[in-house]
Amino acid sequence: MSFPLNAPQREAVRYLDGPLLVLAGAGSGKTRVIAAKVAHLVERGTDPARIAAITFTNKAAREMRERAAKLLGGQGRADAARAVQISTFHSLGLAILRAECRAAGLRPGFSILDPADLEPIVAELVATADRAKARSAQWRISGWKNALVTPQAALAGAKDADERAAARAYAGYADALAAYQAVDFDDLIVRPLELFGRDPDALARWQGRYDHVLVDEVQDTNAAQYRLLRCLCGERGRFTAVGDDDQSIYGWRGATLDNLARLAEDYPALKVVKLEQNYRSTVRILRSANSLIANNPKLFDKRLWSEHGHGDALRVTPASDDEAEAELVVHRLLAHRFEHRGRYADYAILYRGNHQSRPFETALRAQNVPYVVSGGQSYFDRAEIRDLVAYLRLVANDDDDPAFLRAVTTPKRGIGQTTLAKLADVAGRRRESLFAAVFAPEFAAAAHAKAREEMEKFCALVSDLRRRSEREPAGRLLGELVAKIGYEDWLVSSFDKREAQAKSQSVADFVGWLARKGEEDRRTLLELTQMIALVTMLEGREEDDPDAVRLSTLHAAKGLEFPHVFLVGLEEGLLPHREAIDAGNVEEERRLMYVGLTRAQRSAHLSYCRTRKRAGAKVDCVPSRFLKELAQEDLRYAGEPLPAGEAERAKASGMERLKQLKALVAKD
Repeated sequence: MSFPLNAPQREAVRYLDGPLLVLAGAGSGKTRVIAAKVAHLVERGTDPARIAAITFTNKAAREMRERAAKLLGGQGRADAARAVQISTFHSLGLAILRAECRAAGLRPGFSILDPADLEPIVAELVATADRAKARSAQWRISGWKNALVTPQAALAGAKDADERAAARAYAGYADALAAYQAVDFDDLIVRPLELFGRDPDALARWQGRYDHVLVDEVQDTNAAQYRLLRCLCGERGRFTAVGDDDQSIYGWRGATLDNLARLAEDYPALKVVKLEQNYRSTVRILRSANSLIANNPKLFDKRLWSEHGHGDALRVTPASDDEAEAELVVHRLLAHRFEHRGRYADYAILYRGNHQSRPFETALRAQNVPYVVSGGQSYFDRAEIRDLVAYLRLVANDDDDPAFLRAVTTPKRGIGQTTLAKLADVAGRRRESLFAAVFAPEFAAAAHAKAREEMEKFCALVSDLRRRSEREPAGRLLGELVAKIGYEDWLVSSFDKREAQAKSQSVADFVGWLARKGEEDRRTLLELTQMIALVTMLEGREEDDPDAVRLSTLHAAKGLEFPHVFLVGLEEGLLPHREAIDAGNVEEERRLMYVGLTRAQRSAHLSYCRTRKRAGAKVDCVPSRFLKELAQEDLRYAGEPLPAGEAERAKASGMERLKQLKALVAKD
């Protein structure tokens, strides 16, 4: 087998004798290595269905599968890539729960509730109408679950009244989900672990299922994900873990670098292979990145290098305030694009927090520059899509009360809050779902005949779709649903013409997308409903990127790369963030800066403000300590004269560009 791999990459691909950790620096070709290892395992005779490759996003899983398919396709084994279990951690957890639903105490059509569904449930458990408090309690419960902390331990360790309230809510949280025959996102990992802990046969089935497990971004695993990896691999440790301790930036959501250290403790025979050749960035960018990250203590020594040439110096520009910074960045971006005749999509503006995007959006709009904001509204967060998904969830699981309430009231059916309150009262007294309570004698006695008739018609529609969902195409059923509930007519009567048309197109796109997914993946409507929940929470949109400048937080930019990067807001209190400084967690902030810097392929532009608006007043800012930790010989501060040799090169380069521009003008 011939792959374009360097020596350490080949070693990582060919090593099959035991547990392996591949320390893959930024831009060092880790996806290429994982795909090549999948192909190598198949070539060596491993059944593709007994190989699992696990990552964190749907996008990364797709890229991994496409690369593996390309490698295997050349050998006449294109179908083998489809047989390999390439998925996210949560998709794998969902597959386990689907296969073991009875043992896990779930119906096959169990619902996956998203944070919006869970907020009112948690608010009721915490006994608060304050959304901020409810969301804070949600976040704490999620953190405890991912860290495998029990409700009893959470209550014992609570530090203040808010934590105690959240811990008490945590104790009743599982019962609330059980009443809806539902799980949350975290349960897709935690529930399989609970099953494996009490059912040795289930554990043995899944430990024997895979001959080799490959895990991407192992530094981003939390305690629950690491435990799942150990359960799947057992003591044999037939795995390849790929990660980079220098890119561990998700401590705030439970990821822990301790898992990298634990690998060596849990698997004493662990082999370590380092990938240090960078295929992305210039020498100057990498020199500054290496200089920066050298200030952190190391689990493993690693130093990136590149054959991409010396490259341009890193430009550092101070600005008077945040609006001036945005204008400077946008003007420099446009000038750079004009000189290099690039695409808008070649450029990214990266910042620490979402709130920093506003002045850049304003400056880009003023110059009519197209842009996209990472972390903007997901396609699946649109109201019309959430409406249809509520119907699908109810078809899959009629115990899903949050889905029932959304679906039965959209479009309007003459069912008001009074009727719903009566239904909820009956359901509560009978300890059954809202759907089941529609047919209870107590509800028939309490509700108006017309409202009850509308509810029964609604339930009959849902039941009919459920009966047909196992044998009829998903797209056909969804199209029929949209027509029967009169959704298009409701949009026309509820919104102005332009908005109604946009929403109708969105619905048509969704129906078409679901129909294609059903055919391509051979999934029923019930299976697609659970898949939609994962797409919503793991990734959001799946469409291609347009030719537009990317605005993104540093966290959201991980895994991406751009020819030209503008790192903005490099001030103490922003990067590193003041909360991280107060908590003594500057090391993770330094890794965040490192991730931002290593997104750049050809040029990096750094900026900071001398003053910044806070709470309506201007405050003085101090440049980030990280600027001093970069390779100073590769930085060029605005207004500072260039070194003699570089000045000559810049002058010659400028003359050449002027000559090219004159030639272009002459042509026109």
